[in-house]
Amino acid sequence: MDADGAPRGEDMEGSWTLVSLAASLLMVFGGALPYVPQFQEIQRSSNTEGFSTRVFGKQFELTLLLQSVVMILTMFAMLHLCCAVQNANRVSTKQRRLTDAKKKECK
Repeated sequence: MDADGAPRGEDMEGSWTLVSLAASLLMVFGGALPYVPQFQEIQRSSNTEGFSTRVFGKQFELTLLLQSVVMILTMFAMLHLCCAVQNANRVSTKQRRLTDAKKKECK
């Protein structure tokens, strides 16, 4: 903290890092959290009546599989595009620096 009691930049940065980490963990594990009470209840009672192993009927199985494949392919395409653009930007930046260095040597 500064002399006037205000938090320093490093403290704020550390706080944001902690918030970002907490948000990331919540995104990763948040989808499974609703199943915890149900898991505990089934384990305690040895009764599976509240949970169906056939959550999706046969009419949706192929559709969900295809949707998953399309989404995975879409994400791969986005990843490929982002990597290609970043590499192109790095190459063009390096070329400018090399050109600038050559111009300085010639003068």
